[in-house]
Amino acid sequence: MLRQFELVERVKSYDPGVDEDRLNRAYVYATKMHGSQKRASGDPYFSHPIEVAGILTELKLDGDSIITALLHDVVEDTDGTLENIESLFGEDIARLVDGVTKLSLLELQSEKSKHAENFRKLVLAMSEDIRVLLVKLADRLHNMRTLHFIKSEEKRRRIARETMDIYAPLAERIGLQRFKDELDDLAFAELNPDARDSIIARLEYLKSSDDDVTDKVVSELTRVLQEDGLDAQVFGRVKAPYSIWRKMQHRNVGFEQLADIVAFRIVVTTVGQCYQALGALHGRYPVVPGRFKDYISTPKPNGYQSLHTSLIGPLKQRIEVQIRTEAMHDVAEFGVAAHWRYKQAPDAPELPMEGRQFRWIRELLDILEHASNPEEFLEHTKLEMYQDQVFCFTPKGDLIALPRGATPIDFAYAVHSEVGNSCVGAHVNGRMVPLRTILENGDQVDIVTSKAQTPSPDWESYVVSGKAKAAIRRFIRQEQRHQFVNLGKELLDRTFRQEGYTLTDKGVAGVLKKFKAEHVSDIYAAVGQGNMTAREVLVSVFPGAKEDEKPNKVVPINRARRSKSGDHSIPIKGLIPGMAVHFAHCCHPLPGDRIVGIVTTGKGVTIHTIDCETLQSFHDTPERWVDISWEYDSSEEGFTGRLHLVVANEPGTLGSLSTVIGKSKGNISNLKIISRSTDFFEMLIDLEVSDVKHLTNIIAALRTMPAISSVERARG
Repeated sequence: MLRQFELVERVKSYDPGVDEDRLNRAYVYATKMHGSQKRASGDPYFSHPIEVAGILTELKLDGDSIITALLHDVVEDTDGTLENIESLFGEDIARLVDGVTKLSLLELQSEKSKHAENFRKLVLAMSEDIRVLLVKLADRLHNMRTLHFIKSEEKRRRIARETMDIYAPLAERIGLQRFKDELDDLAFAELNPDARDSIIARLEYLKSSDDDVTDKVVSELTRVLQEDGLDAQVFGRVKAPYSIWRKMQHRNVGFEQLADIVAFRIVVTTVGQCYQALGALHGRYPVVPGRFKDYISTPKPNGYQSLHTSLIGPLKQRIEVQIRTEAMHDVAEFGVAAHWRYKQAPDAPELPMEGRQFRWIRELLDILEHASNPEEFLEHTKLEMYQDQVFCFTPKGDLIALPRGATPIDFAYAVHSEVGNSCVGAHVNGRMVPLRTILENGDQVDIVTSKAQTPSPDWESYVVSGKAKAAIRRFIRQEQRHQFVNLGKELLDRTFRQEGYTLTDKGVAGVLKKFKAEHVSDIYAAVGQGNMTAREVLVSVFPGAKEDEKPNKVVPINRARRSKSGDHSIPIKGLIPGMAVHFAHCCHPLPGDRIVGIVTTGKGVTIHTIDCETLQSFHDTPERWVDISWEYDSSEEGFTGRLHLVVANEPGTLGSLSTVIGKSKGNISNLKIISRSTDFFEMLIDLEVSDVKHLTNIIAALRTMPAISSVERARG
């Protein structure tokens, strides 16, 4: 543990003007407040904040950051308060400490919710001051270094998984590669110790058997660069065990097949020398195709810059080489901490990406705004944090970094939420492409928008960025709530009129407290979702109504025809415009079938055929039944009909079957073989048809085929 004078001397070594008095007072205050508290290791608790402060001195952070590290657990674990800290150390320190505090007193239902809420608060805090994140990462790093002292294996694994999923990617996002590698490795040691031990053993064997290979490669590269007039630092660095293991898993190769276990770095003075060094190496050694990346002209979102190339280098071995300037190397090692240090220096060189490296924090804040609960925010954040990326460009040349597998919709939301919501099409490299197209590195994307467009629920199935998923889900939630409110109000109005009462917002407002609702629309939405019945509300508003009386028949909702503007896309009478409607998968109702609606919890109204066996389960709840019928007997829109077939196992049978269906203007949307034998196949086929008559015609056509033993409309 660092002693008081040692900590002060460390800070003074790089920041001579630091306020020594405040540093000393913070050290003493932390040790006094934590007093006799012990850690799981048996060490005094105050050793933890002191070690966290020591870690931050390695990044050469300012005095306020060091003081925050010393005090970061005082509010949570002692009798100290933010008011005391503010009075003793100032408003800025109190704000930073508040941002780092773990907030363990939150009254949330589960450990998962608690963790998600803590992380949500951390994002808010670090968006105001990035030093909050630096202190938090140092805190997590020291906790991981002492993780083995925790007796509970379940708790150790939970902390390790949380570190690998959230904190290591956060460190990568701000360029703290050293923190990221150590956090990953410590978590890896807990989550998969056998794999880590195996990799370390192989690295030790490699080092003992080829102890001079790295030195020979460094010497040869140095000589080649000197012959080209370059005075460069060249050194080799073995990659971290977790990084090696992840590459083995990703590429599905063995340890011996990896060629980039050791990365060679070349550090020069200027950007021009970077490209000169690249030319010297490419002129001397064969280049591995497809392995060159220029992160100088196109930096990573966290500000990282370097040239990456793979060569068949000295000793005929495949090697990975990274070429960068001294300033770039500093940023690669210390990330945002290097940016802070350079900004404080009087002769600071201008660093690129200033401002742009924090774009991801703004995107996390967008996700925070769109997420419905802490768990959803955490889910989308994990999507946003993973670092496999593609880099695309706007028509103006602005760089947009996206997760690998991203589509034009992800790109549109990365530009702006409104652009995403109104996206109708995209041109990639000047060519119109489907919205589900996977984008590649270097693609130029031009988004086509329309004020009439709204996000489709289908989009969520093929977007991969957390920001896009959060925005789409938010829009769908808003639309569904609007539909549930309309449905609930209509159901309430019907029930009230049955009993001779009039539904009013004022009347419903009087029972908000009873149902623990904040607004009248919350009551309507709950009834529309099926979370409460219309009769419960009626009896609460008018206690004179008979609570046990149920309607003995279903009264149809107002049967207004669909307007030409398309208030509702489903041709059904008895549904109000905008109502949430779903077709039952158990019976696949088609225009022409006799149908009934069932109010379903969380879905609105589900449409069943009148002979569907599922309806038996709703026999005792007639208040959930809605009398409906088709607006017209056929439709140009596609509906799904399901057929059950037994067909002969003969060559050409499926082709003939498809031909008959196609000639009958049907479209196969899904086919599943449910059993097979030597002679026959039994299968289910989903067909897009216009109505029940259309499906009947297809069934008749199929029955004429000799190879088909039987064909019936499937139920269930």
